[in-house]
This record gives sequence, structure tokens and C-alpha cells, in this order.
Amino acid sequence: MTNSVEETATRIWTDVLRPAPGQESAGFIALGGQSVSAVRIAARVESELGVELDLRVLFEDPDLEAFRRAVVQAVEAAESRAA
Repeated sequence: MTNSVEETATRIWTDVLRPAPGQESAGFIALGGQSVSAVRIAARVESELGVELDLRVLFEDPDLEAFRRAVVQAVEAAESRAA
């Protein structure tokens, strides 16, 4: 499950922010992230994974790895609330 969540998070991040080659480790802000892209990312996470992502996560300027961790944590938290 975690691998598919991480893969989905990676795809969302890449689709919305479109990092150039060599920028894979850049943070949200460095990749041109702003409020519109934050909302797009959060909406896709909710649509594709069924969990809400707090927009503050993105404005803390995560890199891809930190973003994936945040998404996995959101999914795990939702699963534990549902159990």
C-alpha cells in the first residue's frame, strides 16, 4: 500500500510542479509552488487517495521526499480513524 501511495504522491507532485531535470530534490517553493499549485496538489491527493492534505504541509516548503512522507502519514491517519 505505501509504495502505491508514494507513487501516486510522486506523480501528483511531478504533474503539477513539473520539475526540470536536476531539480528533483528542490522544494515546493523553488519549483514555483504557490497557492494555486498547492490547491491543485491537495485536490488531487483528495481525489486520488481519498484523504485531505493540509495546505500548510506544502507551504512548509517540502521537497518530494518530505511531501511523500506527509501524504503517507495522511493516508495512515485516515486508515486508523476508519478502523
